[in-house]
Amino acid sequence: MGSGLKSSASLDRAKERYSEDMKIYLDTSTLNRIFDDRSQLRIALEVKAVESILTLIDSKHLQVYHSDALAYEISKNPYSDRRQIIMKILKRYDGYQPLNPSILERANFLQDNCKLGDIDALHVACAEAMSVDYFITCDDRLIKRYLGSIVLLNPIQFILNLTQEE
Repeated sequence: MGSGLKSSASLDRAKERYSEDMKIYLDTSTLNRIFDDRSQLRIALEVKAVESILTLIDSKHLQVYHSDALAYEISKNPYSDRRQIIMKILKRYDGYQPLNPSILERANFLQDNCKLGDIDALHVACAEAMSVDYFITCDDRLIKRYLGSIVLLNPIQFILNLTQEE
């Protein structure tokens, strides 16, 4: 149990250490991870990490934010059952960022200067506007390319950060 992903004691430590004022943004790749084939080790670990994050959300130990960009991308999911499950998860969210001209301008800047894709740039610009503490994504390319003010982590890194011993 060295990873902390399966340890309820580690999750309990994370609950104690972090108050409800930690703000996170889960992008679409993270929300959809729970539906992916778990035969690959990394995906299985990310699924477990996302499940742990959802547990922390349910217990009100994290504030979770979403945006017009996230709602739009989820609406394009061709699997209605998955779309419904994700929409149910979104009802747990604490804050919402609509698109506005300054977010669109920032997204354009991120596309040009960080080489982010359209929707990724919108997600990040929305998360920045909400001043989230962590942006959680399964997109390695996004994590590597982003050069901005918020911390981008994959779900495993996020849970490991929460559960590490001080």
